[in-house]
Amino acid sequence: MSDTISDTLTEDNIKAQTSFMQEYTPIAKDGLWNNNPVLVQMLGLCPLLAVSNSVINALGLGMATIAVLILSNMCISLIRNIVRPEIRLPVFVIIIASVVTAIELVMHAYFHELYLILGIFIPLIVTNCSIIARAEAFASKNTIGKAAFDGLMMGLGFTLVLVVLGAMRELIGLGTLFANADIMFGEGMQWLTITVIPDYNGFLLAILPPGAFMGLAFLLALKNYIALKQKAAKKTQKSPLPETI
Repeated sequence: MSDTISDTLTEDNIKAQTSFMQEYTPIAKDGLWNNNPVLVQMLGLCPLLAVSNSVINALGLGMATIAVLILSNMCISLIRNIVRPEIRLPVFVIIIASVVTAIELVMHAYFHELYLILGIFIPLIVTNCSIIARAEAFASKNTIGKAAFDGLMMGLGFTLVLVVLGAMRELIGLGTLFANADIMFGEGMQWLTITVIPDYNGFLLAILPPGAFMGLAFLLALKNYIALKQKAAKKTQKSPLPETI
């Protein structure tokens, strides 16, 4: 009897895990790759290009954006059955603006130097089209768990591109990685700064706006190349083998 109950519980757990994977795996793939806010939707490019001159700056804005996406998606999912369709967009903008203001105040209090460096690009998160797009397209139509996970994955997708671009520009422009890590992680974390190229004179173009455009173009080309390779591999797998005589 106990073995039967144990087997039933095991089957239920496997079914629950399978259902969870089927529901949440596509959301993760969309945020990180298939529908990446930057590489596919081409949204949020203004702060991405302006702030990505170092890894720490990119990471700071990326973490703030992740927090805004998660919190705003959760709030919008909670009220999705209450707000009338005619006024949903103004309500979404008010919620996003409130969340951004709260995060801005937290950064002002606890990450003041990073707050000063990022400057206007923190409040400008409100105008990031990817946030209002996820609120309208996903959070307003799904449960709070899925909405929060979607915000996390979309935020991670944006942050990964931001950090990779920041690493490229900082490495080529200054020869370092994680420079000024102490402004985000505290005085004791200065050891995180890595000098990759000693006695490097720097390459100014990489940390200027043209370097941001060229770095983003490289990432877009790389993403498209990988996507084409994946499509070609799928076609090869689906195509039937030639008949042998």
